[in-house]
Amino acid sequence: NCYWRMVLRSKPWFWLSLEDHKSGKKYLGETIPIWKQKLGHGDEPVFWDYHVILLRVVNGNQNLIYDLDTILPFPCPFDTYVKEAFKSDSNIHPEFRRKLRVIQGDLYLKTFASDRSHMKNSNGKWRKPPPPYPCIETADSKMNLDDFISMNAEVGWGTVYTLPDFVQCFGQPSSCKHSH
Repeated sequence: NCYWRMVLRSKPWFWLSLEDHKSGKKYLGETIPIWKQKLGHGDEPVFWDYHVILLRVVNGNQNLIYDLDTILPFPCPFDTYVKEAFKSDSNIHPEFRRKLRVIQGDLYLKTFASDRSHMKNSNGKWRKPPPPYPCIETADSKMNLDDFISMNAEVGWGTVYTLPDFVQCFGQPSSCKHSH
């Protein structure tokens, strides 16, 4: 995917996946509200079933978010992105509050695999044309996307954060160590 290629070029990166949660179950459908997206209309959020962004941790400076789907600057200062695109969970029913899985870039490069089966409909036809580059696989897996987008901390790699914890950890001033 595009993020995989970006991580290859520059480090340190953290791969972020957002997923709505309720009783630890993943909902199919569009459930993650994110504002300032290219597909959005006015100040309405776009609802994703999951969404991937990159976080670049910049020592001594504000961290940066890279979101290929945003209308915000690319890259976008962390605090601006959080305020404009994530907004707050305070107006979201508690059972639908967002979580993020943060995975260090080098670990993502070693472990992520996708055969693109999630891009096909139930008849096996492409929903949209696939990217021109080969599928990403590892020695251990051809497809493990669900482990990356799951918000079950017992599954997959990295650390799962609530949105407020993520902001506290990676915003300015940062109050946690970035060893994910």
